[in-house]
Amino acid sequence: MDAGTTGIDAVPITTWQFVTGFVLAGVVVLVLVVLGVRRAGRSRYRSLRILARLGATGVVAVVLLANALVGVNAGLDYLRTVGDVAGTGPVEGIGVAQLLLSRKVPATGQVVQIPIPGTASHFAARPAVVWVPPAWYERPRPQLPVIVLLHGTPGRPVDWVDSGGAADVANAWAAQHHGVAPILVMPDVNGTYTADSECVDTSTAKVETYLTRDVPRVVSRLLGTRPPGPSWAVAGLSEGGSCAVMLALRHPTVFATFGDYAGLLGPRVGDSNGGVPDTVAGLFGGSQTAFAAHDPATLLAANRVPGIAGWFEAGDADTDPAAAARTLSAVATRAGVENRLVIVPGGGHDFDLFSQALSDSYPWLVGRVSAPIP
Repeated sequence: MDAGTTGIDAVPITTWQFVTGFVLAGVVVLVLVVLGVRRAGRSRYRSLRILARLGATGVVAVVLLANALVGVNAGLDYLRTVGDVAGTGPVEGIGVAQLLLSRKVPATGQVVQIPIPGTASHFAARPAVVWVPPAWYERPRPQLPVIVLLHGTPGRPVDWVDSGGAADVANAWAAQHHGVAPILVMPDVNGTYTADSECVDTSTAKVETYLTRDVPRVVSRLLGTRPPGPSWAVAGLSEGGSCAVMLALRHPTVFATFGDYAGLLGPRVGDSNGGVPDTVAGLFGGSQTAFAAHDPATLLAANRVPGIAGWFEAGDADTDPAAAARTLSAVATRAGVENRLVIVPGGGHDFDLFSQALSDSYPWLVGRVSAPIP
């Protein structure tokens, strides 16, 4: 939760106390609805009885749906506070103009939304969310490294701040290192909340081009960062984790380090490591060759990628991502790719795992991107 979130916005909505209270409130509403329908049923007016039944059906449907959504949200630990639901959480941040014109070094890092147009890709992306450390405000302005964080599906760029604790992790590091930390860039990878691009170029959205050309160009020019390459890392959760591995292997001159948090074996249109035929048809126009060119295991088996390193982390209760992490780590090791593998006991496919994975890997990521440029 953002330190600046107070009042009702700070009320947590994923705790067992909240979920239990919400369910009990729903039960009370349903009881009142049943009593109301029974009372209306004794009316001599047929129209009133019909309206009562229709109204009760609608109320019951809304209550059941609301309880289901609250339960799923709590299970994923996704939207954690009332402010997150209302859109008044950490995403608010500051404006681009305020960021660029500010002369005062803040005590903590600042969150800002930055539109990144798809100049090369023509991808209609939602605004990126960027965390800038206090050191960036110093004069002369330092050239800082970059960690790109990719969300999953369904998802939004701000998920890494609102639910993933990315700003908290980075602020804690900066506080211990004189305000110095990599810039965090959280771009859009899907275009909409429920889309699933798997970060590849298709006939409808060239997301791979967007992430490897448009994003680095805008970020490096606007924020004066170190150039892409050894000083840039890409990491992600779920879909974003699979994307991170694929992007680093296919574009090592842009990203020399990756973090895969509960991703699958590679691009997939479903939620499992299977479904390759559907993926080939849905994302690659039926081309098995194009699929192989984006499949991390195939890329690692066919090529040695010197200088690339990665971090794999998944929960052992999250069957397919855990299997993918073990498989890709072994293949990467055989290909000479330095990597770390962390399997979290009892870990699931939720923001508890995603935020822990970022916290676990963050010092390692910082060490990689902060190394002197050769």
